[in-house]
Amino acid sequence: MASKMKFVRFLTKTAALANVPKHIEHFSKFSPSPLSMKQFLDFGSTNACERTSFSFLRQELPVRLSNIMKEINLLPDGLLATPSVQLVQSWYIQSLMEILEFLDKNPDDQRVLETFVEVLEGIRNRHNDVVPTMAQGVIEFKDAFRRPDDAATDHNIQYFLDRFYTSRISIRMLINQHTLIFDGNTNPAHPNTIGCIDPVCDVTEVVRDAYESAKLLCEQYYLGAPELELRQMNANIIREPIQISYIPSHLYHMLFELFKNAMRATIENHEASRTLPPIRVMVALGGEDLSIKMSDCGGGVPFRKTERLFSYMYSTAPRPSIGDTQRAPLAGFGYGLPISRLYARYFQGDLQLYSMEGHGTDAVIHMKALSTDSVERLPVFNQTALRHYKLSLEADDWCVPSKEPLDLAIYRAAK
Repeated sequence: MASKMKFVRFLTKTAALANVPKHIEHFSKFSPSPLSMKQFLDFGSTNACERTSFSFLRQELPVRLSNIMKEINLLPDGLLATPSVQLVQSWYIQSLMEILEFLDKNPDDQRVLETFVEVLEGIRNRHNDVVPTMAQGVIEFKDAFRRPDDAATDHNIQYFLDRFYTSRISIRMLINQHTLIFDGNTNPAHPNTIGCIDPVCDVTEVVRDAYESAKLLCEQYYLGAPELELRQMNANIIREPIQISYIPSHLYHMLFELFKNAMRATIENHEASRTLPPIRVMVALGGEDLSIKMSDCGGGVPFRKTERLFSYMYSTAPRPSIGDTQRAPLAGFGYGLPISRLYARYFQGDLQLYSMEGHGTDAVIHMKALSTDSVERLPVFNQTALRHYKLSLEADDWCVPSKEPLDLAIYRAAK
C-alpha cells in the first residue's frame, strides 16, 4: 500500500512538472503589481487581513516568478547548461509549483492560511543561496564558454542579472511582509516595525551599525580601521533625528558594503602611513530625497573603470568559491556593489559612485523621502525585454582610440 501511494505521488508530481511551462506562459502574460511603501505600511498597520494577503500573494507571486522565469530561458545556452544555473532554475520551478497548489484553496480555512505561511517560509529558505549559486554559474560559464571580448553576451547577462536579482528582492519582500505580520511573533528589538519596514527608521543609527560591523571585520583582517566622521542635515526640521519609512536591512546591506570597500581602499592606500584618514558620511534629508554620501581617501579608481565596479562579469577581488571560509572578509564574488545598487533602485532610489583617481571615492545613496514616492521598481517580461536579449552590438559610431602609438612616418607618407 505504501509503495502504491509513493507511485501515485510520483505520477502526480510528474504531471505537475509537465504543466509548469503552461503555467509560466499563462502567468507571464500578466504584469507584476508594484506596491508603494505607503501601501505596505497601510495594509500592515490598519487593515491587515490574512485572507486578503493570501488571496493577493497566491496570484502575485506566480506572476513575478513566471515573468523572470521566462527570461532565464533566454540566457546563453552555455550559461543555462551550467549545474549552478540548472539548480537555481529547479528551485524556481519547485517554488512556483508549491504556490500554485493554493490557487483553488479556501481562504476562509485557517489551516490553509497556516500551511501557506509554512510554504512561504520554506520557499524563502530554499532561495537563500540564489545569489552565490547564480554567481558560481557565471564563473562556470566564463571558464568554459565565454570568449574574452564578447560584449553582446556580457551586456545580456548584465541586463538579466539586474532584473533577476531585483525580482528576487521583490519576492522576498512580499514573503517577509506576509510571514512577519501573520506569524503572530513580534521583534522585541524593533517593536515599531511593520513586517520588515520601520516607519520611523533612524538613518544615522543604521549608518553607525553598519560602520561598527564593517570596522570589526576590518580590524580582524587588517588590525586597524579608519574612524567615522558622521554629519547630518535635516532641511525640514532643525536638529531632529533623520527618520524615514524604510527597510533597515536593505539600508544596512548597502552601507555595510560601502563601508567595507572604503575601509579596504583606505588601508591599502595608506600602508606606509601611521595614521588613517577617516571615512566621512553626510546624511541629508530634503523635501523629496534622503541622500547619504560616503567619502574616503582610498586612492580612487580610474574613470574608465567606474562602471566596471557594477558589472557581474568583472571583479577586483580574488575569486572565491561557495563555502570558502578562508577568503578575505572584505572581498567576495564582486556582487556587493551591483546588488547594493539594486536595493537602492528597488524603491526608486539609486546608488552612484564619483571617484577621483589619486585621491578617493564618493559613494552616494539616494532614497525617496516620502513613502508615497517609494514604489517598487519591478521587471516585466515583454517585447522590449525580449529585444534586449536579441541585441548584437554593432560597430561603434565613434572612433576608438588606438592602443598603439601612431607611426608618424606612415602618416606623412599617406599625406
